[in-house]
Amino acid sequence: MKHRLRNLIVLFVASIGLAFAFNFFLLPHEVLSGGVTGLAMIFGLLTPFNSGVWLVIFNIPVLIIGWMKLGKEFIANSIFSVAVTSVAMLYIPLIQVTEDALLSSVFGGVITGAAIGVIIRFYGSTGGFDVIGLVLTLKRDLPLGALVFSLNSLVVFASGFFFTWELALYTLASIYITGIVVDRIHTRHIKLSLMVVTDKDQELRSELIGNLIRGITVMDAHGAYSNQERKVLYTVISRYELALVKSIISEVDSRAFVSVTETVEVMGNFRRS
Repeated sequence: MKHRLRNLIVLFVASIGLAFAFNFFLLPHEVLSGGVTGLAMIFGLLTPFNSGVWLVIFNIPVLIIGWMKLGKEFIANSIFSVAVTSVAMLYIPLIQVTEDALLSSVFGGVITGAAIGVIIRFYGSTGGFDVIGLVLTLKRDLPLGALVFSLNSLVVFASGFFFTWELALYTLASIYITGIVVDRIHTRHIKLSLMVVTDKDQELRSELIGNLIRGITVMDAHGAYSNQERKVLYTVISRYELALVKSIISEVDSRAFVSVTETVEVMGNFRRS
């Protein structure tokens, strides 16, 4: 429970930071973020409704699909993050920190990337194209980065069509910087081997399978010192899932022995979410 509360606090702060980046740096210059958030910004600039309202509307069908295909904890955190960002954008005023659109693109991209990186690292997302990309990678062996970039290119094109191509280039620069910062923070591509020695294998298995889209191998073990029979759970997870896994293990069996090692390569039926 304590870990869950900590994660929600981190997600809340990062989501507020994301809203500040939008309303202080990007939106005042009509520089957009990537993905569904960028589309929400376009509609917010072209209609009387705030971008935060459009962010919720566009994310509803995406998150419903994600709820059916991805882990429930991930989608619950994503809904929380989208809701906090949307409400914050309604109350944070649009303030032009600098008149230089390029500076706003750079700093807005850095802050946005840092906020999104933290959100993903604590097992959430900002909805939109992140969720779409994750669902698509479950069906086909396609690189997530290339998928998200392709989807983001639609936002850049829309920005140039509705506004100016100069602003579209600023948007492209901001999206690129955001991507670099996100990769620096959450290192999604790193895979980890997880081994758990526990007395509560049934309960732990149920919780892990219910929250992760991973297979788990169960092995019998015999403690040399305790002379007791135990179970060993083995699986491979991605780096950003580690925070959730540690929280689950701590709540189910705080006395479990856990070993986490970085994995060089994974072959076979591994879902790249």
